[in-house]
Amino acid sequence: MTITEGKQQDITQGRNLELDVGSIVVFDRGYTDFTWFNLLNSKGIYFVTRSKANTKYRVISRHPVNKEQGITSDQTLILTGPKADTCPIKLRRMGYSDPQTGKHYVFLTNQFELAAKTIVDIYKSRWQIELFFKCIKQNLKIKSFVGTSKNAVMTQSMGRYVYVFNDCLLEIL
Repeated sequence: MTITEGKQQDITQGRNLELDVGSIVVFDRGYTDFTWFNLLNSKGIYFVTRSKANTKYRVISRHPVNKEQGITSDQTLILTGPKADTCPIKLRRMGYSDPQTGKHYVFLTNQFELAAKTIVDIYKSRWQIELFFKCIKQNLKIKSFVGTSKNAVMTQSMGRYVYVFNDCLLEIL
């Protein structure tokens, strides 16, 4: 965990992570940085994210999909927009319609070996993490911070909290 000033973008910390070869990094659209995607790929690290609607690309090939699993498309592409030269690698784009909500999602990854549904499930796991943090934010007993620096937040948060989330015990000291 890294605590920073609120002015610093999360992706700044993401770029500094030391990840093992073969790791799969999952993040939201706020982390879209094609140069970083290329760097992750060159290090043998996979990523899964949602694609921004304005991403410019050219489809190289289309792959069969299992519509019963909600997969609407599975494509190999290259980027063609203004920043295409910062990420000259082939990427995989998948469409998914969630049968529970009816919403359609589009994912972007550099992982070509796993089934499209597996990629979708990996991203869905990220949603569980979001729910976890939402739970923490709603249940911490801090109504306001007197100070907002790293030291002030750490000092004011020094209680002991225990949470159960998805059958996991979490203790925050």
